[in-house]
Amino acid sequence: MRPYHRQDYYLAVTTFVLVVFGLIMVASASVVESYAATGSNNYYFIRQSVFAVIGIFLWWFLQKLDYRYWKRWATTLLIVAGVLLVAVLIPGLGVEAGGARRWIGFGDFTLQASEVAKFALVVYLAYWFEKKGREITDFYKTFLPFVLVLVGVFFLVMQEPDLGTALVIALIAGTMYMVAGASWGQLSGLVLAGVAGVLLLIKVAPYRLKRLLTFLNPSADPLGAGYHINQALLAIGSGGIFGLGYGHSRQKYNFLPEPSSDSIFAIIGEELGLIGSVFLVIIPFAIIVWRGLLVARKAPDMFGRMMALGLTCWIGYQAIINIGAIVGLFPLTGVPLPFVSLGGSSLVIMLAASGVLLNISKQTVKSTEDENPLSWWWNWWARYSHTGSSRSIRK
Repeated sequence: MRPYHRQDYYLAVTTFVLVVFGLIMVASASVVESYAATGSNNYYFIRQSVFAVIGIFLWWFLQKLDYRYWKRWATTLLIVAGVLLVAVLIPGLGVEAGGARRWIGFGDFTLQASEVAKFALVVYLAYWFEKKGREITDFYKTFLPFVLVLVGVFFLVMQEPDLGTALVIALIAGTMYMVAGASWGQLSGLVLAGVAGVLLLIKVAPYRLKRLLTFLNPSADPLGAGYHINQALLAIGSGGIFGLGYGHSRQKYNFLPEPSSDSIFAIIGEELGLIGSVFLVIIPFAIIVWRGLLVARKAPDMFGRMMALGLTCWIGYQAIINIGAIVGLFPLTGVPLPFVSLGGSSLVIMLAASGVLLNISKQTVKSTEDENPLSWWWNWWARYSHTGSSRSIRK
């Protein structure tokens, strides 16, 4: 076994910057809803701080645990995630809020099963793709089982229902499969099936169609379906370049829905402006994705590469979807902003995933290529487009 070397400190420091910044913003964004629900201005902030401590302890433990340990538990972890996704739907176990049943209640603590499912799927696919090796393009041995696993997880998450999380899971799995070596035909089939599935989901649920129409024309129903996005855009517009100042948001006073969770980026834009949003949110996430791709490129084996890629995509895709929805680039989906949004189980599991990624960074190998991971991804794309498969990535 290779000895450990220094972990990626850029990745570690940036993660903790986002966690601390998230706590600071939760303290401001949650003050009104916290007082309304509990009679205390700081209840949600204190609760989030407790989960942050738990998450940091888990991060510390997992960044020391050899990432290869997860191989032996990959299948078991996926089964446990499936059981949790089913348990969410059982009356008495599942906790319902806002018309969705996404949490399992344990007294005052709730666990969001889909967060466990994201981590479990990344671990399982990393283990499975490494195991398949040169059979990665085989229809019956790899493609069909991959589709069945993905559809199973997607279906259970949609029963909550949670289309945003289901789409994040599909994007993570699809990216991992593409980099592992899927053929163009397989990828085209996945994309077409995904588009058809999303259109079907929109058709069978009128509220999803209403969200799509609202996205296309937010001003059509400003006090109804378009209320949320219009208030978010109003918050960001009010912040301007420099913001109204920390703690001076107006939208958190029961105007903007979910100001401390899914919509917290709007509060950040209102209070800290464009400058604060870019330097304290967008750039840190860009650094995490950059360093995560670098870790994936230099990981010592296929399992490490796939796992680092999946964890990085998880953070990156979720941040892009959340921020994009708040600024009107995507329809609103209810996906939280990683490390920042209010949500205990999301913060704890995201920190755990970051710990695993850091452990992989400790065991990376030197490369003769440029330190910029984008150059490696460009070279991979050139090989992929030339051969129709990225199997050479495993050499």
